[in-house]
Amino acid sequence: MDVALLFVLLALMALVVIILVRSVRIIPQARAGIVERLGKYQRTQGPGLTLLVPFIDRLVPLLDMREQVVSFPPQPVITEDNLVVSIDTVVYFQITDPKAATYEIQNYIHAVQELTTTTLRNVVGGMHLEAALTSRDTINGQLRGELDKVTGRWGIRVARVELKAIEPPLSIQDSMEKQMRAERDRRAAILTAEGTKQSAVLTAEGERQAAILQAEGEAQARILAANAEAQAIETVFNAVHDSEPGPELLSYQYLQTLPELAKGDSNTMWVIPGEFGDALKAFSGTFSGQAQSSDGRSPEEREAERAAREERLRERRERREREARERKGKPAISDAIADMASSARSTSVTDEHPHYEGTQEIEEEARKAQSAGSGRRASSATEESSADALKRVAETAPPEADPSIGSGRGIGDDSGQRSLPQNPEPPAYDPYQQPQPGQQPQPEPGHPQGQQPPRPQQGQQQWPPQQPGQPGQGQPGGRPPRQG
Repeated sequence: MDVALLFVLLALMALVVIILVRSVRIIPQARAGIVERLGKYQRTQGPGLTLLVPFIDRLVPLLDMREQVVSFPPQPVITEDNLVVSIDTVVYFQITDPKAATYEIQNYIHAVQELTTTTLRNVVGGMHLEAALTSRDTINGQLRGELDKVTGRWGIRVARVELKAIEPPLSIQDSMEKQMRAERDRRAAILTAEGTKQSAVLTAEGERQAAILQAEGEAQARILAANAEAQAIETVFNAVHDSEPGPELLSYQYLQTLPELAKGDSNTMWVIPGEFGDALKAFSGTFSGQAQSSDGRSPEEREAERAAREERLRERRERREREARERKGKPAISDAIADMASSARSTSVTDEHPHYEGTQEIEEEARKAQSAGSGRRASSATEESSADALKRVAETAPPEADPSIGSGRGIGDDSGQRSLPQNPEPPAYDPYQQPQPGQQPQPEPGHPQGQQPPRPQQGQQQWPPQQPGQPGQGQPGGRPPRQG
């Protein structure tokens, strides 16, 4: 009796355990369960503890509610240009409705794979190979849109579709590689040419700037050198003309220049010119006190020549001072009138010449013109008085030689003119006057016969220029002094 009761109690306990085990279920997180009662959908159970009626309720296999990634094997696809390519796809989807995923489709993973293959063939079949290779984003967007429309009623949401690889045939791959290689070579050549062009442009620009700067520097250097040389020449010229070098200085310079002729490496011998003896004689005569110079002139002639040089030097200085005053805007008309009056006074005879009174009038006009002020501020009256003075100078100038002069008519003649003395005046010497045909050239005073100074050629300017009004130079303003 006791044994039977024990077996009954054990059986009841086992039954209770079995009932408890079948009645209590635990659903993990991110999973969902479908409860069926007597084979009919009862409810969708989420994560947590779930109580079931034993032998009446049944729990369908749990569904994963997380986003799932499914990679499909390569699928052959024919493009619009009849080329077969192999495409690998990856689909990202998530179950949003466990009931629909359980009762609307038998195997949703297989359904998504087949749907992806058919949709991919439709999308890629309308494209060329090059477009398919370069339009992955477009293909992905079209695939996701088509799959989302169909899988929505299955309780599945397609997040995105990605193409892992698009592999054309081997022959097409070789052609594409050659094409891509040629394209890369073309781009490399273009970039190289652009770089070479830019480098050449920059190099040419730099050379141009360097050439311009070098030319400007050379031009500035030449200008400065020319200015310096001009100033040096002008300084030497003024110094030489101011000092009036004589034969002694020229001889000394000549002796200093001779050793320079023999300094060349190729000069093995050099000849002393014939003028060396004359120069040495003049140089030695200077320090030995000889009375005669190398050209045979006496000390009186040399003294006269020195006085003439000093006179010419003084005239040149006065001319330079006058030109300086003219450049500074000082009046020059009064100076010209004063010079003409001085020349007329020096060449006229104050007690017998008929235009002496005109000379006094010219001096008076010159003093008036000098007191008138600067030439730029002189009035028209001063200019008219200067013009009248010049006109009176021309009217009172002595007439040219007349055969009647010296014929014996005196002051009381019927002509009413005063006659000049009958002593013939020697003609003024012109050192540059050409002799008439059949006439011997006239020697210059102060120079022996055969040692005349050189005459300028036709068209050559005389130096130093003869000043107007100097006596004895054949100018209109000059007249030799009266004899006796």
